[in-house]
Amino acid sequence: MHHNNLHNGSYDIDLLCKHYKKLETFVFTNKYGTKTIKFSNSKAVKALNTALLVTYYNILNWEFPDENLCPPIPSRVDYIHHLEDLIGQKQKVSVLDIGTGATCIYPLLGNSVYKWSFVGTDIDDLSLEIASEIIKKNKLESFINLRLQKDKNQILKGIIKEGDFFDAVMCNPPFYKTEEEAIEANSRKQRNLKISSNERNFSGNSNELWYVGGEKAFLHNYLYESSLFKEQCTWFTSLVSKKENVKSMYKSLKKLKVKTIKTIEMSQGNKITRIVAWRFS
Repeated sequence: MHHNNLHNGSYDIDLLCKHYKKLETFVFTNKYGTKTIKFSNSKAVKALNTALLVTYYNILNWEFPDENLCPPIPSRVDYIHHLEDLIGQKQKVSVLDIGTGATCIYPLLGNSVYKWSFVGTDIDDLSLEIASEIIKKNKLESFINLRLQKDKNQILKGIIKEGDFFDAVMCNPPFYKTEEEAIEANSRKQRNLKISSNERNFSGNSNELWYVGGEKAFLHNYLYESSLFKEQCTWFTSLVSKKENVKSMYKSLKKLKVKTIKTIEMSQGNKITRIVAWRFS
């Protein structure tokens, strides 16, 4: 994890429970004498991540339906810290978050840690309604604005307006091609973890988990559209879960004549992912 990440060590369960009492319901002591939660339980995972937001980021209201994807705070704030490395220390920073979702997690963390301003976008108006309530309850209306992407085939077009300027664009794209592929991946994960439950421990609905053509199709659409707004954004970035997609991204970005391309590897436990970042100027 990034050296600025507060979650490099183990969780202080007692501290988290002190700040968020609802977490206590899911805590147990394992055979090694360590207090923990059952990470296969989506409600326990949600309670844990809510406790992290309350305890470390002063996000006191984070209510969203259980079926929505619950983002893991340690890895999400890692993206924020790496983005800060790219942007550098500036007095005012504006970031565009593509696919902000019902949880609005990147704007919440980016504002809490670095006081950045955000525009968050999504194709789902209900998700934006839920995110809007979270923003209001945390009194962040002056820092976070939301925009609906009306065309599911577009990413930046229809969102970036004349006069807009963003220091960075960030994105966590859906990585499955279909619902069936997402279900099979979850079943495989459950088998590997020897968990009998059919419940996804991270939850998630259609627009959060899959996109026609999968992660690769989404990314290449994003790459092309980034070339249309190169005067209005300094850095374009995206999480990339599949390593094999990075090579094809580099090939396309070179055709688009970008000036700088970077790959930043991130790891949490055994999971390795990466950020690909590019800029035209």
